[in-house]
Amino acid sequence: MKEFLSQKGVDFAEHDVATDEDARNEMVQKTGRMAVPTIVVGDKTVVGFDKEELEKLVH
Repeated sequence: MKEFLSQKGVDFAEHDVATDEDARNEMVQKTGRMAVPTIVVGDKTVVGFDKEELEKLVH
């Protein structure tokens, strides 16, 4: 995931929800999910590495 985003020139912030309680709570509050990876682009949420959907969102 990180490699894909980096190759596309996308700036991103990584949050480790396993060790960061605040990040975990924010993720559940914003997405209603506890699945990783979860990528939020604007108002869109992608769970898992869905390359096709991410290609649409990062262009």
